[in-house]
Amino acid sequence: MLLVSYTLDGDPVGRLGVQSGDTVIDVAGLASEARADVPGLGAAPASVLDLIKAGPHALATLGRLLTLPVPQTAQHSLAEVTLETPLRPGKIIGVGLNYTEHVAESARTLDTDKELPQRPVLFSKPATAVTGPGKPILHNADLTSQLDWECELAVVIGKTAKSVRPEDALRYVFGYSIINDISARDQRRSGQWFYSKGQDSYAPFGPAIRTAEDIADPHDLDLSLRVNGEVKQKGNTRHMLFRIPDLIADISAGVTLEPGDVIATGSPAGVGASFTPQQFLTPGDVVEATIESLGTLRNPVVDAR
Repeated sequence: MLLVSYTLDGDPVGRLGVQSGDTVIDVAGLASEARADVPGLGAAPASVLDLIKAGPHALATLGRLLTLPVPQTAQHSLAEVTLETPLRPGKIIGVGLNYTEHVAESARTLDTDKELPQRPVLFSKPATAVTGPGKPILHNADLTSQLDWECELAVVIGKTAKSVRPEDALRYVFGYSIINDISARDQRRSGQWFYSKGQDSYAPFGPAIRTAEDIADPHDLDLSLRVNGEVKQKGNTRHMLFRIPDLIADISAGVTLEPGDVIATGSPAGVGASFTPQQFLTPGDVVEATIESLGTLRNPVVDAR
């Protein structure tokens, strides 16, 4: 199931939708029409986050609703809606240096350790960094001349996770999405990455969330990133150093993960800082991050001054 948040006809209030090909099914409209066929059906979740918090029963109910005929009033073409950020995470936990080739290129160009990390390298992005599909990445030349990209698989947490064992960890995953870990390379401060990676618009997220049962193996997904149509990154999640169960176990040992939280699982090689000469984003660029089964997250870069 591919879940989206969307707006329609200028209405600022986001709606919960299910994307099927080029059609978006309005969940509230579908539920309203189906009440006669599904006794005891309660109010439909108003958002992706509401659906996550409502638990597995709500997701199963939505699955049953989707087996019913969908009335025309609950269908919209993808072209007529505006996709928004699927949800605003309570917290985003990023994982640095989680692909072998990226460790090597970072050591060469960003002065990080050339040795493979023995434990996940973690950092955070604030919720204010999140921006949606099609929304601008802000380039403020007063703050950076080294704005960089990183296409990453986003893991969306489905239920409260504390001290989770690796063998149980995937049970806590609601679904998967795309996050572009934008970084101002020249704003790292004494080795700390928060300001470099946490500025407004530095976490493009979306365009949808694919529920976990649709992904047979999250460690076998192709990733790629293009800038102005030119491929910059190309990899596969099988090359993660620390896989998703280990990341959830490591993080939840000391930090409680809550429904709707996001883990950005790291970037493959091909960031802008790795090129010779180095390549960075400037106003007018268009960045497209693509992950197999999840779609393409497209964002323009605009001058923020």
